[in-house]
Amino acid sequence: MTARPDRVFNVLFLCTGNSARSILGESIVNHLGQGRFKGFSAGSQPKGAPHPYTLDLLKGLDPAVADLRSKSWDEFAVAGAPQMDFIFTVCDDAAGEACPVWPGQPMTAHWGISDPTRVEGTEIERRAAFRQAYAALENRIRLFVSLPFASLDRMSLQARLDAIGHKPPSASAA
Repeated sequence: MTARPDRVFNVLFLCTGNSARSILGESIVNHLGQGRFKGFSAGSQPKGAPHPYTLDLLKGLDPAVADLRSKSWDEFAVAGAPQMDFIFTVCDDAAGEACPVWPGQPMTAHWGISDPTRVEGTEIERRAAFRQAYAALENRIRLFVSLPFASLDRMSLQARLDAIGHKPPSASAA
């Protein structure tokens, strides 16, 4: 993929409810991407609002946390929507669904992360699940933003994106 040094890549994170993992991905890529990546998130069946634990976790990272919202992936499949360069599904349910046709033929990969909203237990245990999801996404996104985009052809880049998704969530080296 030929990338100009000033190129900003649009990255969409998809999940069914768009209340936790995909919103975490959006915020993390905006933070770690240092202006080279613009994160977005959406869901096939959005919950209507980010999970409160998601927002609590992100308050220290994303100054735009108040702007985060749960939205349908249909917003990104219409004329005038930002054209995506990369789309990552972060839940197994969304990976198995029939996705919209995305303008511009973005590269896609599945980076499955356990759903923290499904964890039952004490508040401490539930919040720990959100921190684990955050850490897993952060590790994968660190690998992603450090890829040598300018020197990889499309097939090699796809192989790297798929490999990142197959790494154990705690893996931190490429």
